[in-house]
Amino acid sequence: MRSAASTDLIPHARRLFLAALALCLAALSVGVACAARASDVQNEGEAQEARAWLMRIHEAVGRRNFQGTFVVTAGGSVASARILHFCDGRNQYERIDSLDGQARQVLRHNDLVHTLWPASKTAVIERRQAMNEFPALLQSGDDRIVDYYDVRAQGTDRVAGHEADVLSLHPRDAYRFGYRLWAERRSGLLLRAEVLDENGNVLEASAFSDVVIGIKSQPELVLSAMKRLDGYRVQRQLLEPTELEREGWAMRQAPPGFRLVSTVRRPLDDSSTPHPASQSAPPSTQPVLQSIYSDGLTYVSVFIEPFNSAVHRREFLMALGATRTMTRRSGDWWITVIGDVPSATLRAFVSGLERQTLNSKR
Repeated sequence: MRSAASTDLIPHARRLFLAALALCLAALSVGVACAARASDVQNEGEAQEARAWLMRIHEAVGRRNFQGTFVVTAGGSVASARILHFCDGRNQYERIDSLDGQARQVLRHNDLVHTLWPASKTAVIERRQAMNEFPALLQSGDDRIVDYYDVRAQGTDRVAGHEADVLSLHPRDAYRFGYRLWAERRSGLLLRAEVLDENGNVLEASAFSDVVIGIKSQPELVLSAMKRLDGYRVQRQLLEPTELEREGWAMRQAPPGFRLVSTVRRPLDDSSTPHPASQSAPPSTQPVLQSIYSDGLTYVSVFIEPFNSAVHRREFLMALGATRTMTRRSGDWWITVIGDVPSATLRAFVSGLERQTLNSKR
């Protein structure tokens, strides 16, 4: 399928930053209980220091305006983008301009997102509710992170000319990767993030090569661009909330620590996003079922769609940086699982998914 199997470094790295921000929200929500559990592996003073570090990141997300160049390195590929971000009260505004490959611009006002492809004059408009739901899940008091990650402060460093505090998250099992995060010392803005394999090797790195923090808020730079759609072919993608069981599916057992966040029916991406198995395959008009699972820091998406022999020509397991993508055929259905997790985690999701019969749904 187009939307599930295509890979793009900049949006992927943005998800990594969102995951890091979600970590901060989780640490804040569990308060003293989190600090007490963290003290099992580090003294109380270090635990309080780590919590204070996370507090600074959390506050920076809601209060800081910044602009800079964002660079992602994954699987031998490098991509960069120019990012402009404003916070105005409860409103968030963002503009991302790709600097490599095909020109693309992403404009965001809260959960409303416009993706513009100048070459094909295509504009995709959608409400990405999952961008807000993922941190909100943690904000409600979910303290699973310390069950599955060992969180430790790692001193200081410099990123893009800024002094930064460093935090490491080491996984407690083989179902997830490790992380290393850098936050600007004065503002708390997250400047750099790395995903690490089981041996501590860097699978993927994303960081600002330059960034200016504390710029003047100018929401009109985003809003005016969202209104300039003359000459563009506009596609509006609507996500319909649903449930796996209602669609005739069940996840018997997810990997340890992963819980269901949301399930939606969504259209396939436009043909401007190539299909890896067949560049000439016609676009499908069938909607896709997507379920999102999270362990409190990272997440996995499970896509289910009708099997189409013109598009789904072979099963595969693909890796790009930290992202793993697995496809499998299940009778008349095609399953795609994507996440920043080890391949064993994807296999566990695939094996845990089953089609329900009429009798089993009763």
